[in-house]
Amino acid sequence: MGDDDLELSEFEEDPADQTADDGQPVDEEPEAEIPDVPRSAQDLEAVYDIPVQVSAVLGKSTMEVSHLLKLGRGAVVELDRRVGEAIDIYVNNRLVARGEVVVLEDRLGVTMTEIIKTDRN
Repeated sequence: MGDDDLELSEFEEDPADQTADDGQPVDEEPEAEIPDVPRSAQDLEAVYDIPVQVSAVLGKSTMEVSHLLKLGRGAVVELDRRVGEAIDIYVNNRLVARGEVVVLEDRLGVTMTEIIKTDRN
């Protein structure tokens, strides 16, 4: 090698000499992961009083406005679900569960049979 030839090692920086934009040394080691800490009901107390809209959707149907205007008392609208099929349960317009319709005294209710887990972005 001549005097003008440089070795690659001369251009490599020592990681200990690296600094961030704020002048602080760069830490090469990955950050420690925070372990999953069990949460209790008390952790959620701040959100207990926030109202949410819960909807139980028995089924859906599509029709033209002209047909909709012809509906009267006693008209039957066919839905896209079969008898006994699970209904969708939405919280704030987000599907969260499926369930079954139940009768409680003189009112209708819903029993959740499946919780829907979605990946949040």
